[in-house]
Amino acid sequence: MKNLSLLSIALLLAAAPLAAQTPAPKDGPTPTGWKYVEDRSTNASDPDGPGSIKITTAGSGYHILTPTAAVFWNPANTASGNYTLKARVTINERSGHVNFYGLVFGGKDLGTPTLSYNYFLVAQDNPAPARGNAQPLGTFLIKTMTGTTAVPAFQLPGAGGRSGTVPHAIVKVPDAAGKAVNDLEVRVQTDKIDFVINGTVVHSAPRAGINTDGIWGIRSNHLLNINVDGLSVTKQ
Repeated sequence: MKNLSLLSIALLLAAAPLAAQTPAPKDGPTPTGWKYVEDRSTNASDPDGPGSIKITTAGSGYHILTPTAAVFWNPANTASGNYTLKARVTINERSGHVNFYGLVFGGKDLGTPTLSYNYFLVAQDNPAPARGNAQPLGTFLIKTMTGTTAVPAFQLPGAGGRSGTVPHAIVKVPDAAGKAVNDLEVRVQTDKIDFVINGTVVHSAPRAGINTDGIWGIRSNHLLNINVDGLSVTKQ
């Protein structure tokens, strides 16, 4: 057997760990039938980013880039009656400030000026907390969008200010690499709706007064890079 040169050995050693790595799912084409509608920022101090909104297949799920906030849906995806909507949502890198992402349900007239939908979202922690402060908790919110106006869908205990966001320890915040994974569910039952994060019910509300029948999908606020896996509806 011939002796390997020092250079050959070095190259083999360098290549070994690379071969053992599992590559991330590659982005595929735009998923068939999916649409999106932009929700542009009107805040001059918090402008949208450059580039185009994108949704592509990635493994069995979707990879979404939103320099501008957007809602994504397939008109064929509707639910009514009692059902559970769920997905695993992953933020791939920190946004420059807190931005929300998650599930849309009860959608109507999407893509038109009279659109309406509800959303259940989580957010990363603040990437630059004030000096001396502990790392803040992740947060969630539940809102209803009608046209271009979003209002809290419910009076949430612990909600802060006009934004209606609620801090909660169950929300996983980005790690040192800027990544966080959260499992979200909306459980629509006969007389109530449970909102679930990572297996914990974070809020229950009467079903009366909020429309739960309609299109379901995804919302991603601006300046985000996320993946969505296991997005599905199960009838109860």
